[in-house]
Amino acid sequence: MPVYVVLLGPPGAGKGTQAGIVAKATGLAHISSGDLFREHIKNQTDLGRQVDAILKRGDLVPDDVTIAMIRERLKQPDCAAGAVLDGFPRTPAQAQALNGMLAEFGGKVDVVPFIQVQQDELISRLSGRWVCRAQGHVYHETFNPPKTADVCDVDGSELYQRDDDKRETVEKRIRVYFEQTAPLIDHYRGEGRLTEIDGAQAIAKVTEDLLKALPEQAQ
Repeated sequence: MPVYVVLLGPPGAGKGTQAGIVAKATGLAHISSGDLFREHIKNQTDLGRQVDAILKRGDLVPDDVTIAMIRERLKQPDCAAGAVLDGFPRTPAQAQALNGMLAEFGGKVDVVPFIQVQQDELISRLSGRWVCRAQGHVYHETFNPPKTADVCDVDGSELYQRDDDKRETVEKRIRVYFEQTAPLIDHYRGEGRLTEIDGAQAIAKVTEDLLKALPEQAQ
C-alpha cells in the first residue's frame, strides 16, 4: 500500500527543504504544488495556461484546477510507493478532495507532520536575508553575514533586501499562513493524523524526528 505524507509548516520553517530530504531518504516522490504550477506554466500545458491566466489576473487558483494538477502528478510511475505532499492541501475542503483522490490509488493520508517554529524565529529567519545586486549572492544578518556590512564578499556589489524579505511583508505572509491553515491543522488534529515537530532544532534533528513520525513501511 502506498504511503502519503502531508507536510505542513509556515514560511521559514524549512518545510520545502525537509520535504526534499524526507522524499530522498524514503524513496517517496516529492510533490510541491508551487513547483507543479511553475512547471505547467513553463511547459504551457492546458492546465498551465489556465493557471497563468488566473495568476496574471491576481486571483487565487481555484481548488478544481489545483486538484487536477495533483491528481495528474500522482498518476506518474514515481508515485507508486506514495508521496510527500508539500503545499497541498491548504484547506479542509482540499483535504477532503485529497482523501477521495488517494482512495483512487489505494491509499490515504498516513501522517501529517507539522513543523512548528515560534513566530519571532520565523520573522528573524526570513527578514534577515540580503542579496547582492551583481550576481544574487545570498547573505543573512544572523546566519551568514557579509565580512563588510552591506557589501558582497564575492563581487563587492551592494547588498539589498528584496520586497518579499522585508519585515512587514514577512509578518503578513506568516499571519496569512496561520489564518488560512489553522482550520486545516485543526482538521488533521481532529482526525488524529497530526504530529507536531520542533522546527527550531538543527536541520538533521528535524529530519530525524520527521522520519520517526512516518509509518514503519516508509522508514
